[in-house]
Amino acid sequence: MERDRLRRLLGDPELAWLVNRVRARMERGQPLHGTVTLADATAAQRAAAHRLLGRRPRAGAKVTVSLDAVDDVLRRSGVCEDGLAAAVVALTGPVSEKAAVAAKLAQAWQEAFAPLEEVVGRQLADWYSTIRDTGLVRRLTGNPEAAGPILRDLAAVVRNLPADGEPLGHFAARVTRRAHALDEGPLATLALGAARAMTSIPNGSGSEWRHEVWASVGLLRDDVSSTVLTLGLRGDDRTPTGRALAAWHEAGQPVVLTLRQLVRNPPVFTEQLVSVCENPVVVTAAADRLGSTCQPLICTNGQPVAAVIHLLRLLTEAGAELRYHGDFDWGGLRIANAVLDRFPARPWRFDTKSYLAVAPRGHTLTGTPVTAQWDANLTEALRTTGKAVEEELVLDALLTDLHPNA
Repeated sequence: MERDRLRRLLGDPELAWLVNRVRARMERGQPLHGTVTLADATAAQRAAAHRLLGRRPRAGAKVTVSLDAVDDVLRRSGVCEDGLAAAVVALTGPVSEKAAVAAKLAQAWQEAFAPLEEVVGRQLADWYSTIRDTGLVRRLTGNPEAAGPILRDLAAVVRNLPADGEPLGHFAARVTRRAHALDEGPLATLALGAARAMTSIPNGSGSEWRHEVWASVGLLRDDVSSTVLTLGLRGDDRTPTGRALAAWHEAGQPVVLTLRQLVRNPPVFTEQLVSVCENPVVVTAAADRLGSTCQPLICTNGQPVAAVIHLLRLLTEAGAELRYHGDFDWGGLRIANAVLDRFPARPWRFDTKSYLAVAPRGHTLTGTPVTAQWDANLTEALRTTGKAVEEELVLDALLTDLHPNA
């Protein structure tokens, strides 16, 4: 191959379109036969093509070139005895067939996903299709080589879920050999999605939501600091937590349950109606006035944390009816939205009529307005009246409802 002559003959800038067309065919694995046409070719492009083929200039705006003719010119002239394909490689570099490359890449991804595919059952079929078909794994990992080890660890995580109240770090070390493997990163993101799919936890964000998702599959992260305040839950004698609840119910005393207790030793609940309040003062007042006769009561103590959510889920799954009350202010509406949106609970003296009856006793309302999703008129009533009413001001009514004969 005479490279200088080749560059003069086929490397003319005015023939770049022709070289690019040939290279594209080679990448697609197509034969270099037939013709290629350039519409609206410039006079210089037409002249270069005619010189290459040794023919007289032709009229018209387009130029058509026979690839077989170019191949013949290169071989007969001795510029490139191996023909057109070799000439294009010499001018532009090695050519990989895109179809072959794509097939090789698809095979690599198939091998990367294989360990996970083996452990995914019907329960996780939709989740598996989603992370594969949407390209989520590709976006998180970049390529099959990086994805392979992550997906193998993910398969091990899925195979070992649900756990039985095991600390998240201990579980990660046992299953992936790295204690912090599920703290953050691609594996943690994918594993959290699998856990959420197993228990149908609504989508969300934030540390409390992640705690809730892990707890739903028996994995505990910061399991003793997440707590829920209760009063009057009856419990049973089948689990340690149930026996403790029964004892405190008999004593008429509030109980603080940890997420650890609720996940490791969940009580078997038989409650028919459970009231949920926002502030601990309601629990204190109920314990003082009603003691062991108080109907079951749970306090969110502000925005519900993982332990609160987990307890409400256990009660819902047991068939209990939930009713919710909170502060009549923007923060209280925000908390109520979170509870009423997530659980089949009903408002408990927490609607427009109830608010207007007590609004004159309230104080000045401040903050950013929030729409009450369960009562569109309540937001407007708060905005118009401009009064906030906290649960302390309606304790008598709430305690009346918590009386055993209510």
